Amino acid sequence: MFFLIIIKKDNVKKNHIKSFQQAKILAIKIHKNAPGTFYCGCKITWYNKKGIPNLSSCGYKIRKNKNRAQRIEWEHVVPAWQFGHQKKCWKKGGRKKCMKNRNYQNFEFDLHNLQPSIGEINGDRSNFMYSELNSNVKQYGKCSMKIDFKKKLVEPPKIARGAIARTYFYMNTIYNLKLSIREKKLFNKWNLSFPVTKWECIREHLIFKIQGNHNHYVYKECLNKNYFFKK
Repeated sequence: MFFLIIIKKDNVKKNHIKSFQQAKILAIKIHKNAPGTFYCGCKITWYNKKGIPNLSSCGYKIRKNKNRAQRIEWEHVVPAWQFGHQKKCWKKGGRKKCMKNRNYQNFEFDLHNLQPSIGEINGDRSNFMYSELNSNVKQYGKCSMKIDFKKKLVEPPKIARGAIARTYFYMNTIYNLKLSIREKKLFNKWNLSFPVTKWECIREHLIFKIQGNHNHYVYKECLNKNYFFKK
């Protein structure tokens, strides 16, 4: 049985997002019925603009930062640094300087790149690149997020890998984000190994209604699988 959403082009609202604060408010509306936090799958309770992760629902163990572990933060799957440091504005004044750049603003506020994350995970991940690590260390209890702080690398849980890959492909296409050969190989592997889920399709549709553009690496697979899209 498939969940069906009919898309009507004349109902699409191409909102111009003017700030990260506005982007976060819109992201909350999109993720009100998300199955859980992005990496760990913890259930989320929303109180207006505040999200609280239910850590016990996913067996999450606080590593160090109790305060951030008890709140939802908005994770840029592709870190601002990875895109920004390639630009001249970043070299002149970092993230603050780039906020005056329209192309950078579009990147920073893009809803396809924002995911609800446990705050501690968001902070620990920082701008580290994704990878696969030879480690069985359990840093966050039953949440299998692994971070090598020395090498500045992150191995995300399997439930997030496919979405990560398709987000990177999207950002590469839309913003000409530079990807290394290693990254392309890794994300191709994850994209094939972890197919699009129904929640990805629902989320993609909700973002499309607000932002006015598709992540076609998700959208096309939703159509192919007949999950819920119909022209």
